[in-house]
Amino acid sequence: MMLNPPPGVAADASLGTPPLARSSLVLLVLALLAPFALYFGTVRSIVSIWNSSETFAHGYVILPISLWLIWRRRANFSLYPARPYAPALVLLALLGAGWLAAQLGEVQVVSQYTFVAMIPVAVLALLGPRLAGSFTFPLLFLLFAVPFGEVFVGPLIQFTADFTVAAVQATGIPVLRSGTRFELPTGNWSVVEACSGVRYLISSITLGCLYAYLTYRSVTRRALFIGLSVVVPVLANGLRAYMIVMIGHLSGMELATGVDHIIYGWLFFGLVMFIMFWIGSYWREDTDVTPADTAKAAPARMADSAAGARLPLMAGGVIALCALWPAFALYGAHANHNPAPVQLAQVPVSWPAAPAFTDWKPDYMAADATVHQSYANGATPVALTVLYYRNQDREKSLISSLNRLAGYKDAWHETASAKRTENLGGATLTVRETVLRREGHAIVVWDWMRVGERETTSNAVGKLLQAQSKLLLRGDDGAAVMLSAPFDEHPDTARATLRSFLLDNYKLINETLDNARQH
Repeated sequence: MMLNPPPGVAADASLGTPPLARSSLVLLVLALLAPFALYFGTVRSIVSIWNSSETFAHGYVILPISLWLIWRRRANFSLYPARPYAPALVLLALLGAGWLAAQLGEVQVVSQYTFVAMIPVAVLALLGPRLAGSFTFPLLFLLFAVPFGEVFVGPLIQFTADFTVAAVQATGIPVLRSGTRFELPTGNWSVVEACSGVRYLISSITLGCLYAYLTYRSVTRRALFIGLSVVVPVLANGLRAYMIVMIGHLSGMELATGVDHIIYGWLFFGLVMFIMFWIGSYWREDTDVTPADTAKAAPARMADSAAGARLPLMAGGVIALCALWPAFALYGAHANHNPAPVQLAQVPVSWPAAPAFTDWKPDYMAADATVHQSYANGATPVALTVLYYRNQDREKSLISSLNRLAGYKDAWHETASAKRTENLGGATLTVRETVLRREGHAIVVWDWMRVGERETTSNAVGKLLQAQSKLLLRGDDGAAVMLSAPFDEHPDTARATLRSFLLDNYKLINETLDNARQH
């Protein structure tokens, strides 16, 4: 009696190659488990984010789903012989080098992606293009385990605020907007991180990719449905925010302002996803492998004893290559560690000190040393803030998505941002200019980073400079420098004061940072 194969599995597996020998299977499992042990720190960082953020809690089910998808097509192990594929080792080495660079630059998400990507590449090296290729989606689905998406929070907040304000105004209700905060006649609203819709977007893309794989065979249909799973939650979140504001407005701010706000959001998202999957089901395709597909596999149905003999060698190569990069990282971490405490002296500014004119401080990770002082040499005061970092890690980093000039829950909020280039008596300095406001008060902030001896306003460039410095065993010292000045009507008065301050004190700031780095 012959049992029906699972969906997506070729029906005729009896004519295929013999299954892998037990010893080969053990080697295969060991080679695939080795990266989890060798990169345990990266694995732990992934799991810790799963534990601490509801946005990425779905990461726990990604590996079981991937294994289930492979199990559905388990007959492929008999249809296609395992043939170790040496060129995959080159790609594995590139991923290892990328992981090392990410570790040196403290770019956690890149180190996580490169680690997870090593798993399908290791499978490719061990099993070969044909057998590993038959599991392409289940293997690539593992990438959804990486907790990525926080970078989209800011743009999603901005889009949601734009959509909501435009929709409310189209309804005929007057709106007074300041950044991501706006006022209606009945109350005040603010689009914060929880309203960005990033959870909906990540969930929708993950489910959309899985649904498209299980439901369609056409690449075009799969691509279209995945595209919808990206666009629909973004638009739906804007509509959700608009409806919440309208419910609050029409109920006199009695509804949709507390826990029901969150409950309504998830119910609305669930309804939108149900409708999207329901509509998508009308174009579903048969996912069973056809006889033609089985016929294509026929040439591969032969025992390959030579390939089987190469499997132990390839397994050893995969393990050795995976072990190389953590060894380099361990050596680099030891060589770059500077046990000396940071000695950041007060900057010898040529302007006289003055009382603080604002309570603003950047929402950054705690630094090893901090300078925060106000100065005045005219009508408009200036505040200088320096945050100095050494021996950086996940809990203490100069460049991080968690570092913001104003946190999402702060009273201060950003209303404008741009880059400026200032000529400082022969030296050129590029700064990020940000306008922050709070209850009728406004300040202009100029900020930049100094990594080693180089200055930059780009987080990507800063990470590359940090990785370069650590690769040359020069440590990872870096500092954030910020100047702020108040203004009433026009920010030009604040800009003029900031420019004057830099002309007089730019060299003094750099000398102070150089002295701190050398001690």
